[in-house]
Amino acid sequence: MSDDYVPGTCNIGPQEIAMRRRAGYVGLAVTATLGAALLRSDLHPAWRLAVALPAAGAASGYLQARQRFCANYGFRGLHNFDARGHERPVAIAGAREEDRRRSLQIAATSAAIGLGVALVAVAVGR
Repeated sequence: MSDDYVPGTCNIGPQEIAMRRRAGYVGLAVTATLGAALLRSDLHPAWRLAVALPAAGAASGYLQARQRFCANYGFRGLHNFDARGHERPVAIAGAREEDRRRSLQIAATSAAIGLGVALVAVAVGR
């Protein structure tokens, strides 16, 4: 086991990172598919705001993979450098607050990216 936990910086290992990267790919595919379908449809352009959710999900997956930090684990005070299901509690004093701050940053950035993608989708083709 390689335990490289750094408060607010790194709380997941290679398997967890790969899983979040895959989640980013899936979110991107869903965003592109939904966006293309909505752009081709006769629905009101406001319906294109729906791409915000999968776009935010894709952004979250990619951000977590890139930063080697799981936002969910950060909120819950956990870390995992082993196989899935082997999460361990953070035992370093004060580290949970740093992890929560990083988790909030990831969540806010993902939401902003999702909203930005959605606003572009609404503006396109007007």
